[in-house]
Amino acid sequence: MRRSISSFLTGLREGWVLTKPYFASEDKWSALGLLAAIILLNLLLTELNVDYTYWLKYQYDSLQTKNFHEFLMLVFAYKIVPVFPYVIIGFVGYAAIFIVVAVYAVYLNQMLQIRWRQWMTRDFSRKWLADRAYYNISLSQSNTIGVDNPDQRISQDLADFTSNTLGLGLDLLSNIVTLVSFVTVLYFISGSITVLGFKIPGYMLWLAIIYSIIGTWLTHKIGNKLINLNFMQQKVEADFRYSLIRVRDNPEAIALSGGEEDEFSTLRERFAHVRANWWAIMRRTKMLGFFTNGYSVVSGVFPLAAAAPRYFAGLIQLGDLIQISSVFGNVQGPLSWIVGAYGSLVSLRATVARLYGFQEAVTAARAASRSGPECATGGTALNFENLTLTLPDGRKLIENTSLSLPPGEPIILTGASGAGKSTLFRALAGIWPFGAGEITLPPGRLLFLPQKPYFPLGTLKRNLAYPAPEETISNEAAAEILTAMGLGHLIPRLEETANWGLALSGGEQQRLALGRAILAKPDWLFLDEATSALDTNLAKEIRATLRARLPQTTIVAISHHETSSRQLRLTDGTLAPGF
Repeated sequence: MRRSISSFLTGLREGWVLTKPYFASEDKWSALGLLAAIILLNLLLTELNVDYTYWLKYQYDSLQTKNFHEFLMLVFAYKIVPVFPYVIIGFVGYAAIFIVVAVYAVYLNQMLQIRWRQWMTRDFSRKWLADRAYYNISLSQSNTIGVDNPDQRISQDLADFTSNTLGLGLDLLSNIVTLVSFVTVLYFISGSITVLGFKIPGYMLWLAIIYSIIGTWLTHKIGNKLINLNFMQQKVEADFRYSLIRVRDNPEAIALSGGEEDEFSTLRERFAHVRANWWAIMRRTKMLGFFTNGYSVVSGVFPLAAAAPRYFAGLIQLGDLIQISSVFGNVQGPLSWIVGAYGSLVSLRATVARLYGFQEAVTAARAASRSGPECATGGTALNFENLTLTLPDGRKLIENTSLSLPPGEPIILTGASGAGKSTLFRALAGIWPFGAGEITLPPGRLLFLPQKPYFPLGTLKRNLAYPAPEETISNEAAAEILTAMGLGHLIPRLEETANWGLALSGGEQQRLALGRAILAKPDWLFLDEATSALDTNLAKEIRATLRARLPQTTIVAISHHETSSRQLRLTDGTLAPGF
């Protein structure tokens, strides 16, 4: 029990940490204004519900006394109660007001949901992409930085968080207001009862409190295990979806390898986790459902049974009995709020834990981006000073290396597979967080092209201009570069949107990426096996085109196609001029 309370309090703290930034942001006034309007509408709905209990009382009294005129007045007009004085709105007017208020309460709630989700999505996405947090998370084996399925946490968990937080928060507020509004009404209309010689005034109120406390305690005892089960369900669902995305994004490689059975085995295994956890949720939900549904059914007749003796004794009218039953429900319901909302609270607790964990991981990943070799800009050459690079598991790839590379002639970096050549390029780009030493970069623009180019969603022209906006190049310039790269057949498709990572062959992808480099005109160009998918003759032609079109660019390449007058060899953790 103590652990459950601690988990609940932790969930409240984490939920507040996630909620506070939006309501203190630049959008705070519109957010607070919408929230205030929604609260006011919900308060008005509560007031209408209070009015409705009095309408029920007087309507049933008119039926008992067979007063047809009053019956019609209560349906179509109004009734003035002189005791208060108090005006009872006719049912037609009540229904019209209730419908309008209820509709706009939902409408404004949805408006606030999407505005809040939009802000949080932008905030989470920006922080995930800032300081290469997304990259460090993909590399890390640390429980602090590592996190599963960031895409699901930004897309699905944020949607669930905003909708459930608003829904449950407003529902709780509405129930509190309802409780405050009805508690004194129930106390005075329920009268008193004598038990063992003791007179208990407002006994229906005390019955409602006892009934709700017992129901809430039993609900928690039965349903608390759903918290971890819901957390795990979100994880296994995301893992299964990720496996499906892998198949979608790599159809050619899977088809050429004949890997359908292996992929099917992976999908079946991951879905087995989905199914197993779902069955566990089903069993626990079934147990909870038996209790909560039974609790709800009994709640409907419990107040009638408790108040019936006074009715049959002639102490109250039929309208009084109906009003007591209605008011009892409006008191017992808020007191038993957790019973009805438990499933949603459990789901929200799991969502909060996933989002809070993601936020913590992003913060740690951004801090990690400031670790590793220290990069600075100065001088004219590319300098390494006591450079050491390691893998995430601590294994050293390059150890205590000092070297200076002046600009000018192309440089070829060679070494055995796995020696750390690509890792060195990542360190030069300033994205490798594991290692030590100093890297002094020359001034000007540096461009890095990986062996497998990246193709964003969009037109072919956008992919050619990436990461610059496609408007920065003209169609003529794009067509000329495509022709120079031997991709003239793609010119008619410049404005076409496609999945270019699948639509183009490996060689076409590499040539398109090299076309980007020519358009960008960097001062230093780093190529990681950037022509590996081309045949020897075509690779020579492309490299010649690069040298001709980028005469002022120093090209540093990982390559096995040719030697160079300036060659570096990476062997056993040592980087030195080759022979």
